[in-house]
Amino acid sequence: MGGANESSPSSKLHTRLRLWEFPDRYVFEPIDGLADLYLSANRSDGSMNLVEELPPHDSSTNPKCQTVYGVIGVLKLAVGSYFLVITGRDCVGSYLGHAIFKVTGLKVLPCSNSRSTSGNQSKMETEFSELLHAAEKTIGLYFSYDINLTLTLQRLHNLGDEFKSLPLWRQAEPRFLWNSYLLEPLIENKNIHAEVGSEKVNVTLIARRCTRRIGTRMWRRGADPEGYAANFVESEQIMESKGFTASYVQVRGSIPFLWEQIVDLTYKPSFDIVRQEEAPRILERHFHDLQKKYGAVLAVDLVNTHGGEGRLHDRYAKSIEPILSEDIRYVHFDFHRICGHIHFERLSQLYDQIEDYLKKHRYFLLNDKGEKIEEQTGTIRTNCVDCLDRTNVTQSMIGGKILENQLQRIGVLSVNDTISNHPAFDAKYKVLWANHGDSISTQYSGTPALKGDFVRYGKRSTQGILNDLWNSLARYYLNNFADGTKQDAMDLLQGHYTTSVSRDMAGPSKAGLLENYASFRLAFALVMGALMFMMMSLRQARNDVRHLVLSLLWAGLCIGISHFVRANGRVFTNRPRFYQSRH
Repeated sequence: MGGANESSPSSKLHTRLRLWEFPDRYVFEPIDGLADLYLSANRSDGSMNLVEELPPHDSSTNPKCQTVYGVIGVLKLAVGSYFLVITGRDCVGSYLGHAIFKVTGLKVLPCSNSRSTSGNQSKMETEFSELLHAAEKTIGLYFSYDINLTLTLQRLHNLGDEFKSLPLWRQAEPRFLWNSYLLEPLIENKNIHAEVGSEKVNVTLIARRCTRRIGTRMWRRGADPEGYAANFVESEQIMESKGFTASYVQVRGSIPFLWEQIVDLTYKPSFDIVRQEEAPRILERHFHDLQKKYGAVLAVDLVNTHGGEGRLHDRYAKSIEPILSEDIRYVHFDFHRICGHIHFERLSQLYDQIEDYLKKHRYFLLNDKGEKIEEQTGTIRTNCVDCLDRTNVTQSMIGGKILENQLQRIGVLSVNDTISNHPAFDAKYKVLWANHGDSISTQYSGTPALKGDFVRYGKRSTQGILNDLWNSLARYYLNNFADGTKQDAMDLLQGHYTTSVSRDMAGPSKAGLLENYASFRLAFALVMGALMFMMMSLRQARNDVRHLVLSLLWAGLCIGISHFVRANGRVFTNRPRFYQSRH
C-alpha cells in the first residue's frame, strides 16, 4: 500500500489488495499473504482503522470488489477525504534487480457526508472532484515495492544499513516525493539491455521530477522566492556491465529567478521579469542548494541572446556573476544561433568548452566487488526556456560522452572506440534518451519533446520537422485552453490548497463580471455566426442595398469581437482558478 508498517521496517509493501466498497466504508484486504489486518476507511469522514476481518455481508449489501495495486495517498479537505488508489500497473523494467511499475490506472474514492455540508461546501466538493478526476489522467507515475527510487545510486551506496532498513517512504528524498498525501515519487524510469561487442551492457535512465515548484509549462516558470525552480528534473544514467556499476547525474530547471510568461492567446507570450532586484539573492539560494546536494555546479544556458529570451539571458548572466567561483561555473551556448534547426552535431563546440569540467568531477563507479572506486563531485545544470527540447538534446550528448568514458574505463570499449561504432547499441541508447525527453515534456507541456528525431536517430528529418510543427500547435492549444485546470489538479494533489481549504474554505478567487462570462468558444461562435450572416447579406446586396449595410454591420461585429478577444486575451484563456500568487 502507501507505505510499510512503521513498527516493522523490514516488512514489504503490499503488491495487491482487494478493495471492498461497502455502503459505509472501504476495506483494503491484502491478498499477497503479507498481513492479517485489513485497512478500513469510513466513507462519511475518512477516518481509518485496522480490522481483523471483513464486515458481515450478503447478497442484500452486495459490496463491489476489485483488485488494486496500492494506495497512493489520502487528500484531506474540509469537504471530506479522498483516497487515490492504483487500479492498473505495467512492469516496465528493473532497477538494480528490482521490478519497476508504471501506473496505468487511478481511481478516486471520496469519503464525505454530503448531507451535512452547506451549499457552498457541496459546490466546492463538486469542483474539487472535477480536479481530482482530471488528476486521474496524470501520466508519469512509476514506483517500486522494493527499492527507493528517489535517491541516486551514489547516495544509496553512501547511506548506512540503519537508514536502508527504514520503510521506503521514510527513506525518500522529499524533493522527489509528491507530498505528504501522495506517497509515491513522480519519476520516469526507462532502461535498455544491449551488447557492445561481446559484452552485455545494461543502461537505466531515471528522471526524478522535483515537486517544490511543480506545474504546467506556462503557469510555472522561473523560481520561487526560496530558489526552487520550475520543471526541475534530476536525471540519473546508470550503466551495468562486467560486474561494474556506474552512475552519472545531471539536472535541468527553469532559469532560477522570478519571471513569468502568462498565456494571452498569442503564440509566444512575452517574458516578464518580476522584482529584478531580487534575482541575485534567489539565484544564489538556488545554486547554494545545488552545491549542498551535488557539489560543484556548471550552469549551461542554451537560450537565445536576442528578443525576450535575450533579456532572460542578460539577467541570468548578470545575476550569477557575483557567485561564480571554482565550484560554480556558467557557460552560455546560443543553441539556435549555432545549431539552427538541423545542425545539432555542432553541440561538439559546447562539449569542447565543458570537457575539462566533466573529467575533473568524474562519475560514480563501483567495481565488481561493490567497492567505490570513483565518485561524482559535481553536476551540470542545463536550461533553455522550457528545459525540454534544446535541453534534452544537450543532456543526451553529455550522457553519451560520459557513458563512452565509463565503458572505456572498464574495458568494454577500447580507448579510441566510440558508441557510434556499435550501431545496434547506439540506436537503442538514442531511443532511450528520446523517450526520456518525451516523458518529461509530456508532463510539463502536454506533448512529446521537439527535436526528438535528432535524439532518436542522430539526424533531423522532414517527418520530424512536421511532427514538431504539430506538437507546437498542440502546445499552443493546451497552454491556452487546458493547462489552467491541469495546474489546479496538480497543485491540489500537492496539498497546496489543503491548509486554506480545511481552515476557512478558501476556494477559487472571485472573478469579475468579464471573467465570469468570458468564453473563447462563445466568442469564436459569435464571430463565425457574424461571418455567416455577412456572407448571406452580401449575396442579397445585389437585390437590396440594405443588405450591403447589414453586411458591413456584421463585418464590424466580427472585427469588434476579434479585437476585444485579442485585447483581453488573458481573460479568454483557461486559467488556474486557485492561482492567486504566481511567486
